[in-house]
Amino acid sequence: MSLASLGWTDFFGDQVGPHEVNLVPTRIATVHRDRLTGISQTAQIDLTLPTQTNTGDWVLVDPHAHLLHRRLTRKTVLERRTQGTKMPQLAAANVDTLFIVTSCNADFNPARLERYLALANEAGTTPVILLTKADTVADAREYEKQSAALQRGLIVVTLNPRTADAAIALAAWCGAGQTVALVGSSGVGKSTLVNTLAGSAQQLPQQTGDIREQDAKGRHTTTSRSLHPFAGGGWVIDTPGMRTLQVSDVAYGIDTLFAEITELAPLCRFRDCTHVHEPGCAVQAALAAGTLDPERLARWRKLSDENRNNTPVQTGPRGSNFTSNRGKRR
Repeated sequence: MSLASLGWTDFFGDQVGPHEVNLVPTRIATVHRDRLTGISQTAQIDLTLPTQTNTGDWVLVDPHAHLLHRRLTRKTVLERRTQGTKMPQLAAANVDTLFIVTSCNADFNPARLERYLALANEAGTTPVILLTKADTVADAREYEKQSAALQRGLIVVTLNPRTADAAIALAAWCGAGQTVALVGSSGVGKSTLVNTLAGSAQQLPQQTGDIREQDAKGRHTTTSRSLHPFAGGGWVIDTPGMRTLQVSDVAYGIDTLFAEITELAPLCRFRDCTHVHEPGCAVQAALAAGTLDPERLARWRKLSDENRNNTPVQTGPRGSNFTSNRGKRR
């Protein structure tokens, strides 16, 4: 197996110093409470659990002792904040494409999908909406239309995760060396899709579960993050299902998500316009003219306020406050 087929690029190679050429580049495949495994060019190995290491990370390993020398800087980082937690939770590292999975039933929620999109935008990954269970509705086109309207240029794919056609539909993002991650609520078909994409290359299929018909909610069948090879040569990271997702430190992701509002803001009369009641507000003018969806504005305001409240504010050199911006690479 070549390093390139594992997802290694010059971005990682340029970080390796001359004194580290005898260390083995290894990609983290699974993370458990007390252990983790990594994949190198020649083998899968067990490693001692270090701090700040996640599925998808690239690390340099001593080939004799199987000890981690250090973790390389991540190209992209997917982080999410769950309700009741103070610190963001690392979801996956070095992901090229984020498949946001939802179904054509009661699970479909534009506001929740926007949260995932903000997360993907901030991380620097390419978001793709995947619609499942289209066979349970008379016409899935309304779901496709609503999904595509959430962000400019957003790609929406309707598929059945149980069929081989799903792998064909997603082939553009699943080629050799590419890494995708799946997020979404429980019961929407994430684990089923992982099994379909991995095919015979997967040693241990992901467990799947049923959903309750009355509210389209399922059980959490995936309890840990793991890296699986695609039959076509790429890699997929399955993540535990989540019904709640809070945003934090994703200002860029929100600006990208709500580009129609972001582009209007500089046209307002006042630089600190809140877009609520100020005279000369370009956002309110667009709302009055019918060119801006009031529901989108309401969801933008809610996400922006939540992000502002959850993002740590640090003190600058002269006591000035500034919002922490950790960046996409860590």
